Formats: sequence, structure tokens, C-alpha cells
Amino acid sequence: MRFRAGVENVTTFFRIMQSVEKLQKKCIIKFTEENMQVICNNDANEGGIQVWSQIKIDSIFNNYRIQSNSNNEITVNLTCEALMGALRSVSTSSGTSNSASGSSYETDEVIIKLAKKNDQAVLNFEITGTTRVGRKVRIGHDVKIEVMKPADVVKLSEPMCPEPDIHVLLPSLQKIRTIVERLRSMSDVLAIRASQSGCLQLSINTESVKVDTEWKNCTIPQMMKEKASQDDNADDPPPDPEHLFSVLVSVRSFLKFLSSHVVSTTTIACICQNHCLILYVYIGDVADAGGVLTFYIPAIIDDE
Repeated sequence: MRFRAGVENVTTFFRIMQSVEKLQKKCIIKFTEENMQVICNNDANEGGIQVWSQIKIDSIFNNYRIQSNSNNEITVNLTCEALMGALRSVSTSSGTSNSASGSSYETDEVIIKLAKKNDQAVLNFEITGTTRVGRKVRIGHDVKIEVMKPADVVKLSEPMCPEPDIHVLLPSLQKIRTIVERLRSMSDVLAIRASQSGCLQLSINTESVKVDTEWKNCTIPQMMKEKASQDDNADDPPPDPEHLFSVLVSVRSFLKFLSSHVVSTTTIACICQNHCLILYVYIGDVADAGGVLTFYIPAIIDDE
């Protein structure tokens, strides 16, 4: 079992981990020949939110080499904070004092590889840099990991969801986060609604307060419009473009998802009424995305 690669885009790697670290302390990373998958599927995390992501190898790594007896795939379990610590040290190394020499340095290369230290499997980060006076420096970080057995990897599966009722392109996640932060103190439950006309609503409704935030003219992805036209029966009346499809979710869960604003360029929300909210966070433009983080937030069923 061998794995070695250069980390070319440290910032994106760090931001991806920053997005999932809010959900749970540990995550699963699956390295394959074509992509890196980051998975958070622990039922113990608040609200049952899950993340299943696929990131293209060339959007993070270069000189990527992987070999194993499991179709050249390696799946590991690790602590998010430990990996973030190693990546943080790389991203802040430029201009930072090196404790060994007392001089600052510019990072030249970052290598990540699978290794074993004292019978403990680790992801070893080897950082090489150059000081202002031209001297080479080398720093190492080890992130403890647990290599998962193939039998356990096979059991990993994404949540089963019905066909979404509607897809909608979300406004800036940073702006949504500001609004939801204010709503958090007033309600534990958030209603998310969208219509084919491009209306998006975030609402709370309690005995003491009712607040609606609405966006108009949001983009409905073309794939959704085409599906709606294909599903229309010639004898049926056309669907009402103003009809709002809705789902109730935990405010805390939705805020945890909104931590992904650090990596998001485009986000598509899919509402499955009375089942879940699915959110696709694209890294880069949708047409040529470097990867996508898929968040699943289970619905809260209103018994009233």
C-alpha cells in the first residue's frame, strides 16, 4: 500500500476540511486514482447531517501516486483538527518564524505520503522551504490515521433520497449565514421554501414571532426546467410556477452547512418535501468544478 502526492492547492484543501470540521471531530477520507472523497456519516453528530464529497485530484494535488490491493484505493479515518493543523502550518509558513533557525521562509513544496511511525499509520506532511538568505529548511507533520478495512469501506453508502421536488441556485452563503445567525436565537426550526418562479424563502414561525426572508428571481437550473416539462402530461394543467415546495430543518444543522461558505462558489439546494434538504457546494464553476461537497440535512416532520 503506497500513497504519495504533492499538495499544490493547500488553501482549498484546508477550506474543505474547515467546512466538514464543524459537523464532527472525525471524518473519512477515501483516496482513489481519480478523486479524493471526504465523508462525514456519523449518526452521532447533531441533527444527523451528512457530507459526501468528491474532489478532483488535480484540483488539490500534483505528482499523485497511489497503489493498493483494493483497486488502488486507500480509505482512512482521521481527526479533522489534526489534519487542519498540518495544513494550517503550511498555509501560514510564509513569513513565519522557524523555531530551529529563527528565520522566516517561503514554502517551496509540500509532500503528503502514507507512512508508519512506531507501528502507527500516519499521513506524513513534509514541507520544504527557503529562508530569506537562501537556506533550505524542512519541516515534518504527522497526522495519525486508521486505515479502514475493505470490508468496512464496502458498507459506506450515501443516504437514499427521493427525486427532489425543486432545485434552486442559492444566494451568497455568507449573506444567508448572517440572516440565519440572527434567526437562531428565535427558533430551533427553519423552513426553506422555493418555487419554479425563482422565489426563495427562509422562515421561522413560533408562538411569539414569525419572520420571513425572501429572495426573488433566483435561478432555477435548466435541468430542473427540462425535467418539469418532460413530466407534464398534455391533459394535466400546467404546474403553478408560484407554488412553494418546502422543508423544515434544524437551524443548528443549517448553520453547520453554512460553514462551507469558505469554499463555495456556487451552491444548489434541492428540496425533497418531508424528507430532506440536499445541498451541492461546488468548488469552482459548475461547468468545470474542481469538486463538489454534498450535504444531506434530514427534514423535521411537523406533526401539526
